Amino acid sequence: MVDQKKIEEAVRLLLEGIGEDANREGLRETPDRIARMYGEIFAGMDEDAGEHLAKTFTVESNEIVLVKNITFYSICEHHLMPFYGKAHIAYLPDGKVVGLSKLARTVEVYARRPQIQEQMTIQIIEAVMEHLKPQGAIVMLEAEHLCMTMRGVEKPGSRTMTLASRGCFQEEPKWQELFFRMIGENKVYNQDLAN
Repeated sequence: MVDQKKIEEAVRLLLEGIGEDANREGLRETPDRIARMYGEIFAGMDEDAGEHLAKTFTVESNEIVLVKNITFYSICEHHLMPFYGKAHIAYLPDGKVVGLSKLARTVEVYARRPQIQEQMTIQIIEAVMEHLKPQGAIVMLEAEHLCMTMRGVEKPGSRTMTLASRGCFQEEPKWQELFFRMIGENKVYNQDLAN
């Protein structure tokens, strides 16, 4: 849970640090607004993905399950600037499936923390593997990072893609190929990139 008082104090110091008057009309309530906003965007700090993935359902056939284009917004832990994009998650069940919305909620748990995309990709796949115990899983994130587009190299529109695979998606190329066809990517990534 965020400490609203500390955030408000920090925002006031930040405003003063950039040469602003934290008491002028337009900024007077900004520390409070930012503290409340941080309560929302960092809500994942107090959540456990396992809670969302705990309730499973028995299935008779083990066919691939894919949820693609899960929109997420996160904050880069290096610059505290947003990065946002889409997550694609697939798994091959081993007798159990989870409600589809629970995969989206799992993405939210990890996105709503100070984060880096590479780590978030691994956290999502490890949660799926640990709690669903599927035959395999694959997670791909594609995102635009404002720390690259708004500052630094200033390259708007550039996307960062990260990929993690486990089990059959790592060991058998046919499952990766199927995943890429299903999400609309016409290329198959080198097996080494899936590690």
